[in-house]
Amino acid sequence: MQYDSVIDILEDDIEKTDRSLLAILLTDRTTRKNILWGTDDYLALGEDYGADKEVHIELITGANSKVIQPRVLKAQAKQQGRTRDKAEVFTPSWVCNEQNNLVDEQWFGRSGVFNSSSGHKWKATTGQIKFSEKRDRSWKAYVDAKRLEITCGEAPYLVSRYDTVTGGKIPLDQRIGLLDRKMRIVKENTTTAEEWLTWAQRAFESVYGFEYQGDNLLLARENLLYSYIEYYCERFDQEPSISLLRKIARIISWNIWQMDGLKCVIPGSCKPLENQQLTLFDYADNNGEDPSDDFNKCPGCARGDITKHTGIYCRIMDWRAKRSQTFLSTMKGGGL
Repeated sequence: MQYDSVIDILEDDIEKTDRSLLAILLTDRTTRKNILWGTDDYLALGEDYGADKEVHIELITGANSKVIQPRVLKAQAKQQGRTRDKAEVFTPSWVCNEQNNLVDEQWFGRSGVFNSSSGHKWKATTGQIKFSEKRDRSWKAYVDAKRLEITCGEAPYLVSRYDTVTGGKIPLDQRIGLLDRKMRIVKENTTTAEEWLTWAQRAFESVYGFEYQGDNLLLARENLLYSYIEYYCERFDQEPSISLLRKIARIISWNIWQMDGLKCVIPGSCKPLENQQLTLFDYADNNGEDPSDDFNKCPGCARGDITKHTGIYCRIMDWRAKRSQTFLSTMKGGGL
């Protein structure tokens, strides 16, 4: 697999390496189907590219291998259109770094842990990062600490293979993503191959992100997978086995998921309730106004109640508890 010199990951390369690996990256764990396009940007290519259609391997490989590209490689007109229509604006890596530094400053209780920054540039710190003797502030606790990137796009806050704005490739030892930082800690604190594999996996199990648009979602998943390959190659001086890549891809497909962030459901899955009859209570709940229009909508959408949607509530995996749960339940205090 080509992973060391280009930012545009070709789905053809993944398919040629292992078709099932690409299939895993396209899987929606909640519906057990494929992720949706979630945008009509590609509709000119045919009805199979509609927002409510699933993304299938044949639609993004072969003659269609250049369909999905990172935002920085898209034509300016398309970038501007997505900014206008979807409020899609990607954050420069230097801004991601500054904000991630603030997260770590709170966790460690000190600044400048991973790098020192000046303007739009930064330089990674040297030497092994020191941890407290407290159990909840050990290196293992840091690797296991949960991190979430909302509306993650191509996941620049999690992994920083390239700057999403300039397109510049970022060297492995200078990466600033939340997952990149965990992988540095794994590197510095494990001595055996078994230890590295265990804690690298736990690092991937600890980071989450959701995205509405299917093309961005696939790019985010690919960026995490290729980051794993790069860190593995650095540690072992060889590429990981296909079976290991499938295992990591499965984790990624659970943790980086497709969701309407305002509703916590699969995009476009809300439908009106059937066979409803209006009652006096419905008029009372609607301040005496005619509620019939609302009955042609999903109750959650009509009333702005995130708990009342008829759509499919997205599920994510709690890897320590070895069970899945709805993302909505975590917002109600269910936690992970």
